[in-house]
Amino acid sequence: MIAVARRAWHRVKQPFAGDPSKRLHGRIAREFLRGSGLEVGALHNPLPVPTAATVKYVDRMSKPDLLKHYPDLGDKNLVEVDVIDDGETLRTVADASQDFLIANHFLEHTQDPIGTLGRFFAVLKPGGVLYMALPDKRFTFDKPRAVTPLRHLWDDHAHGPERSRRQHFEEYAAAVHSLTDPAEVAKHADHYMNADYSIHFHVWDQPAMLELLLAVRPKFGFDIPLMRAHAHEVIFVLTKAEPDA
Repeated sequence: MIAVARRAWHRVKQPFAGDPSKRLHGRIAREFLRGSGLEVGALHNPLPVPTAATVKYVDRMSKPDLLKHYPDLGDKNLVEVDVIDDGETLRTVADASQDFLIANHFLEHTQDPIGTLGRFFAVLKPGGVLYMALPDKRFTFDKPRAVTPLRHLWDDHAHGPERSRRQHFEEYAAAVHSLTDPAEVAKHADHYMNADYSIHFHVWDQPAMLELLLAVRPKFGFDIPLMRAHAHEVIFVLTKAEPDA
């Protein structure tokens, strides 16, 4: 039997583990978040939001089902899930209905990040805020992996991510378990695929994050009023463009 690495959770959620990080995220949230919105995949580390903001939590399973499916989360205090939906597609969320959307340490888990970003901006009202933190792979267990090329992301978006899904599971298994034997890599990848683990499908360093956002900015129409590198992550605040007068 293959032991599941403790880092191979549904999502690795560490952005608010220490007080300095929590204070930083809280300050940024107080500056930018107002009204009502959603947080996708909060698990046990929801973003501290100001009193001016009301948030509902979205995940692909209910809290009891998350605890059953991911037993490593058993000792964590998970948020109550308000909306059961696939965070990559948000099919149950109406377009232009949200003042803000929070997706910390989530985009790397999506199989089509460009499509997910497009859906995020679709559900935001004009002027709405996407609050997003991404792990910098240089400071995580993804360090041995190559940065996901932008052309790969466009290919996944254009042709569907199934063609590269196996490759990502193998890369992830090799990185998490420091494997070099192809047979062992394949065995661990099979395990994660069969368990439907939400792995880091794509990885970025800070320049690659910016490359992606600047590449899709003309398509989705947003500004970047804040980018802040901190510890192992980079925090972004993106605002959906207002319609032309």
